[in-house]
Amino acid sequence: MPVIFVSKTNEIEGTLQCSPILNLTLTLNIRNASRKTPMTTASRRSNSRLDTLRKEAADCRACPLWKDATQTVFGEGPQAARIMLVGEQPGDKEDLAGKPFVGPAGQMLDRALEQAGIDRSKVYVTNAVKHFKFVPRGKIRLHQKPNTPEIKACRQWYERELASIKPDLVVAMGATAAQSVLGKITPINKNRGRRIDLDDGIKSLVTVHPSYLLRLPDADAKAREYERFVDDLKIAAELLRKSHAA
Repeated sequence: MPVIFVSKTNEIEGTLQCSPILNLTLTLNIRNASRKTPMTTASRRSNSRLDTLRKEAADCRACPLWKDATQTVFGEGPQAARIMLVGEQPGDKEDLAGKPFVGPAGQMLDRALEQAGIDRSKVYVTNAVKHFKFVPRGKIRLHQKPNTPEIKACRQWYERELASIKPDLVVAMGATAAQSVLGKITPINKNRGRRIDLDDGIKSLVTVHPSYLLRLPDADAKAREYERFVDDLKIAAELLRKSHAA
């Protein structure tokens, strides 16, 4: 009668004096295991990279903004996103929800992306600064623009998101985002709609922040600037198509 020994630590090893049928079965099992295990491991690693960064960022104390904010608002989107959208910082709605671009500016962005032919679910959306900076006025929290030390303190998270995702294109929305993405103060109007090379073959594009459109008091100016914003996003979509075709 054949004798089969199976190790407790590894069920693939330790077979002795097996019959030909048992040997064939075990060989097939070994081959299947060797094919499946690396794919499963790679998949887990791919899904966990941004999750790991998100957990680390939740405890960030690199600048004082964490003291008054409700929580860290990290980026959101697929690991394999080919477009990365970078805004300024979370607003009141984002600070409470813990998700980027879910307030009025986020709704404006969603509409513009749809008109430009970009699926938001396939885009990674984040902010240059991950905590809400504000001044309380009674029950209202008034948005405050992040300063240079705060942008620099938070840039590590943008850099790590960028290294993890490796997108083809980064769209910097607003002056704060442009400063973080390009590493220096960058005028929007002089650089808007122009392709700028980053490291590792990644391209960048500068445009306005959607909250800028919300602040425009004149209806005609708001409509005109919104169309310009959509046109900028169409440039991003076209650059992406050309990159993919190449």
